[in-house]
Amino acid sequence: MPKQYYFVSDLHIGGDEALGVCDFQDELIAFVDGIASREEDAELIIIGDAFGLWEFTGVEGAEKIEKLIGQFPEIFEAFRRAGEKIKITVLPGNHDYELACYPEFVDIFKAFNIVLEQTPAITRKIGDKKLWIEHGNQYDTTNRMPDYGSPHAMPIGYFITSNMVGKAGQISEQGRFNWLKDIQSVYPTELIPDWILSNYFYREMSPVLRWVLLPFLLLSGVTLFVLGGAALEYFKITDDNIFLNNRIFDALGVVGSLLQIILTINAIALLVFLALAIPVGFVLRDLKKTMKRFDIEMDPAKLTGSKNNSYTEAATKIFENDTGIIAFIYGHTHTPSIKQEGDRYVINTGTWLKRFERVSPRFGLLPAIYVPHYNLNYFCLITEKGQIVIEYHKTDKPATSALSLLQRMMVSRRRRKKAAPIPSKTLVGLS
Repeated sequence: MPKQYYFVSDLHIGGDEALGVCDFQDELIAFVDGIASREEDAELIIIGDAFGLWEFTGVEGAEKIEKLIGQFPEIFEAFRRAGEKIKITVLPGNHDYELACYPEFVDIFKAFNIVLEQTPAITRKIGDKKLWIEHGNQYDTTNRMPDYGSPHAMPIGYFITSNMVGKAGQISEQGRFNWLKDIQSVYPTELIPDWILSNYFYREMSPVLRWVLLPFLLLSGVTLFVLGGAALEYFKITDDNIFLNNRIFDALGVVGSLLQIILTINAIALLVFLALAIPVGFVLRDLKKTMKRFDIEMDPAKLTGSKNNSYTEAATKIFENDTGIIAFIYGHTHTPSIKQEGDRYVINTGTWLKRFERVSPRFGLLPAIYVPHYNLNYFCLITEKGQIVIEYHKTDKPATSALSLLQRMMVSRRRRKKAAPIPSKTLVGLS
């Protein structure tokens, strides 16, 4: 029977306080049990960031593992149970980098029938070819381990995560809707300030203040129209009293008077904004040039593309060094994909964390809305009739964090351009 490999990554299980909950625990246990129930020569490989050890900020070393097992005994029992029938291998990522640093962790994981590989990358044979497997953080300057295996040489990403994500887990439940814990799901991370602003407005802001501001924000587009019309009146291009003092407002009575007040205030605010926009525009333009000199990119689309390119380049070098490697498999960036490079393949295993899609509101100057969703996915590779078969599978799971009433009212049907769908089956010749 040919060897069958299953790949997942970036589960990010565990962490302080609110992070000590796994939204997909039932699905993960069913997935692991499902593989073990099949009569296959199978290996499940979790390619890094299986656990959120960086997110434990009050304990060190083996205590983190003890706390993790205490948080999720059902998951570890599922691993122990499945590991009696299949091989389960875990690679360290950056969020669980300590797994590579302490030899005693090998025995701790062995008790749950998990093989811990304390190395950045491994290979597996498939047919007469090989698979290159690693988490991918070593190609990320923020999360690259400068002295792999040393617990004392941490990248800047560690300090950002422990101080930001760990702290978010500690204080998330103090909010109105326990949303801050999802900060680790925001990708690219450059969107975090915008995501926080969105959640502040729709979830944390005083409801009274929100509903007071709402008419002004919703009517911002109408204000621009009215302001343009007022300019036409001022220059005698149209008749007077058409835009701000017309019969419609008069017919609406008190409501019409309120609309006039709102539009007038908005118009004044808009004129002030336009007056400030010119000097601010020059400053932003100069700042953009400065950031470009330092090779700093802030556009989310370009950031994602740039990061993906770095992995393609890394895969190309590995393919050149070893012609027997047919696929480069990694995680880390939370975006599942499969890309063909000549007769080789670059595979990103994605994440099981909650994900967000940034959506513009229907109208007005309201903050963007981050629509939650899950993409519980895995890749499976096997040889079949002289070919390597790359299978892609997804498990549907509705988002557990519902949008508020206002968010549901304001979210538009406009969505960002979707990436090309990943084929459910890709055939690779072995010749």
